Amino acid sequence: MARRRRFNRATIRMIVLTEKADEETRRDMFERINGSVQLNDMEKRRGISPGPFVKLLEELAKTPKFIKLCPISETLVRKREPEEFVLRFFAYLNKYQKFERQVNVFLNEYLEKHNNDGIDQDSMSSEFHKMLDFVDKYFPHGFSKSKGHVRIPRIRFEAISVGVALALRKKSDLEPKSMAWLDSPAFKEYTTSDSSNSRPKVIRRIEYVRDRLLGKS
Repeated sequence: MARRRRFNRATIRMIVLTEKADEETRRDMFERINGSVQLNDMEKRRGISPGPFVKLLEELAKTPKFIKLCPISETLVRKREPEEFVLRFFAYLNKYQKFERQVNVFLNEYLEKHNNDGIDQDSMSSEFHKMLDFVDKYFPHGFSKSKGHVRIPRIRFEAISVGVALALRKKSDLEPKSMAWLDSPAFKEYTTSDSSNSRPKVIRRIEYVRDRLLGKS
């Protein structure tokens, strides 16, 4: 009897997902779950909260310049890591100072609040592309640490992408005087994989990039 109840609960969860998700998402999630593969946070968001913002994330994640500057393995692409990166860009860009809790909770709340027809997709797309253009022009290896690196830590991407966008909000025609800080011990410390996602550290690494680009000490 206990086994039957567990099966029924799983079946109900699948019905909820298939009623909300589009055909591609339903098929993808069915294959993953049927193959006993645990879904990550971004995959769950696509199934539970489909909408205009999720569609925008998917479109921007396929931007050729983003793919060039932020190489992600095919395995992680299938797990929706590019969409995860783009979501983090928008969430931290607009709410990083209010980040207080776990990252997945922060991202879920941001997505749910903005996943509606009222979002300004043109403005969001424009800001994302301007950030990519700037990174392409001034960062020698894009979001990577150096030539040949194919794994980009999420926190490094967040620091660079959000820091750049914030700097461009301050000065749209920004031309940085120096990019030497990219190799500084401070930047390395702020963006290593063992850096925590505490609120002070999130703010510190984002504003470090912003301020270096704006020439602030």
